[in-house]
Amino acid sequence: MNRGSRAGPDMVRRNPARWLVAMAGALMLAMAPAMAQEHNHATGTASSQANTAQPVATPADGTSAATAPAVSYHNATIFTLKTGIAGGRMVYIGVGGDIDGQTNPTLMVHEGELVQINLINGEGAEHDVVIDQYPARSSIVVGVNASSTFSFVATKVGEFAYFCSIAGHREAGMEGLIHVMPGPREDMDTDAADIVHDPADLPGPIGQRPPQVVKVELETVELKGRLDDGTSYVYWTFNKKVPGPFVRVRVGDTVEVHIRNASDSVMPHSVDFHAATGPGGGADFTQIAPGEEAVVTFQALKPGIYVYHCATPSVAHHITSGMYGLILVEPEGGLPQVDREFYVMQGELYTVEPFGTQGEMEMDYDKLISEKAEYFLFNGSVGALTKSHPLYATAGETVRIFFGVGGPNYTSSFHVIGEIFDHVYSLGSVLSPPLAGVQTVTVPPGGATIVDFKIDRGGHYVLVDHALSRAERGLAGYLIVDGPKDDEIMHSGPAGSLGK
Repeated sequence: MNRGSRAGPDMVRRNPARWLVAMAGALMLAMAPAMAQEHNHATGTASSQANTAQPVATPADGTSAATAPAVSYHNATIFTLKTGIAGGRMVYIGVGGDIDGQTNPTLMVHEGELVQINLINGEGAEHDVVIDQYPARSSIVVGVNASSTFSFVATKVGEFAYFCSIAGHREAGMEGLIHVMPGPREDMDTDAADIVHDPADLPGPIGQRPPQVVKVELETVELKGRLDDGTSYVYWTFNKKVPGPFVRVRVGDTVEVHIRNASDSVMPHSVDFHAATGPGGGADFTQIAPGEEAVVTFQALKPGIYVYHCATPSVAHHITSGMYGLILVEPEGGLPQVDREFYVMQGELYTVEPFGTQGEMEMDYDKLISEKAEYFLFNGSVGALTKSHPLYATAGETVRIFFGVGGPNYTSSFHVIGEIFDHVYSLGSVLSPPLAGVQTVTVPPGGATIVDFKIDRGGHYVLVDHALSRAERGLAGYLIVDGPKDDEIMHSGPAGSLGK
């Protein structure tokens, strides 16, 4: 099945300013009420701490310390077409993904998808793109490399023509087909595993208790996981998820880490805790071959939120493939109480194939060391926090997000569209007073932060890296909030019009 690149990588690199404008338009489309079904999830789907899985970090004695929206912001299926001449005819040429280099490629999409088409002028004549039987068209582009982008929702099933409406151009060869198939794309997925760590799956607060020995169980597992609809990647993981388990201890605890490398692994693995003081953060004691086990113990000396990751060469290769997570060392007495907590990490993938290509992806080492990422991801995959595991809350609640960057290379400008952080624990420090009233927080690779905010009204809030071109490479999430969506805080219409 042919499928366009969801990124338009050449366009992003050449025209970042245009792409930021395009992203704003795509955001407005994706968040429009007419384009999304009402969310209806069963009781218990929300991320209350009472419903989380068993804590990963447990005392050494063994005691324990829904449906996504129909249209999602990141999830536009993006095709890039460049005008050109082929065989003496005027044509569109596919750029990136499965349509790369194809003349007048057939664009395959699924019913209900948000579709974005990017047009690049390749030879300097006037051109546009019009979708037959859809109210969708680009602007006219004239100069070489001039570009336009437009979006629409594929509400009609069938085959429809796309063409240039400039007089004579369609007849000269500028025409292709867009095929809208019935049903969602995920129905055609491969057998790849779900490697996404549910952001609501983290152990609850420790609070007041004396220091103790806490045992942490880690298993390094290599498995084929779902990267995107119809796309897979062989991830290297801690406990079969990306990120690995959220580890929660308190300052003064003794942390006893048991790490086992699965017998069917190909690579040796290890773990380096940024919360640990000692050689390699524990990595010097945990370099283990497939089938081996190791134990390392360290003291949690300083409170804060810290990254852990594999530290086996090539370290960047192990990290990019999914081997990272967070450990929270609570201060004595714990953090201020909130209603809900979530666990989110950002990472990149460097694949041989362009973003949006279907099939099994392979890692490209040259792209890795050149820092030319194809994918930017929250919790390991495209759609992880929109389709698979959105964050859920209720208006009036306080929310805390533990956010980290596995990387291995890119700094994040973490932002929640439609919210302002009440408190930010800058660089993961809980010893310094938190910042107040912050819009966007910078988090370096191998770094982490904690953000708290109260949700004052219902609606869809979007998690992004405010380097917004990365949203077109997979990086976005939803915070879906039940509650009033039209009030004095924000409502449609002029001031004083509420309820009229």
